[in-house]
Amino acid sequence: MKWTLYDFKTAKDIWFEEAKQVYQKKIKPYSDFEIIHLKTIKSDRNESEIKKRFESQTLLEKLNQDDFIILFDEKGKKADSMEFAKLINSVQESGKKRGVFIIGGAYGVGDDIKKRSQKMVCLSDMTMNHLVAEIMLLEQFYRALTIINRIPYHNQ
Repeated sequence: MKWTLYDFKTAKDIWFEEAKQVYQKKIKPYSDFEIIHLKTIKSDRNESEIKKRFESQTLLEKLNQDDFIILFDEKGKKADSMEFAKLINSVQESGKKRGVFIIGGAYGVGDDIKKRSQKMVCLSDMTMNHLVAEIMLLEQFYRALTIINRIPYHNQ
């Protein structure tokens, strides 16, 4: 199964690029995985709905009919690392060709993306910027893969 992460990254920080590369390297032996940073539009805060609609439409154009989509959203289900590993394992065993992770933009995603997603997961009760959210997702995805493959990493 192939895994794809879509997000709207606007910042370019060296620490992020380095951390992203570390986790991509760790994930590679266990999964076919790619990260696709989509471009968004510039807008003022009072134009948040315009930006959200643009980003949702951009995402919908990238999704395939058969994708299993996991949306990371503050209103999603809370899961510990073991529960997240079970979710990843069930998606991998589902027969789907591609699993898709989505981290929405600064204003979230539209209802059309929420309806299209099979699962909504909350990364944290705290608000975080997209760079931190992406690194947290990469670490948890790597952790899930090590749990599934019984590789000593997760201590439980």
